[in-house]
Amino acid sequence: MLDREVVKEFLDEQLKDVEIEVPEDISEDILVETFSKYVEDDYYEWLKDNFKSFFNHGTPDWDWIKDRIKYYSKE
Repeated sequence: MLDREVVKEFLDEQLKDVEIEVPEDISEDILVETFSKYVEDDYYEWLKDNFKSFFNHGTPDWDWIKDRIKYYSKE
């Protein structure tokens, strides 16, 4: 799901900014892949939580949803 090259660039920049040195026995590719999977897992949980909230835990408030549609359609 995530673009691994973007994740690699992000990690490179962030690790450099906070002066974290990755141990030599951890390859950059493995670190990028592991971090990507970690973020994807968290992202999926975040989506599920937002789905529950948006659809009012199985009892959707369609008027509220229509208001959200109007609100976000303005952008």
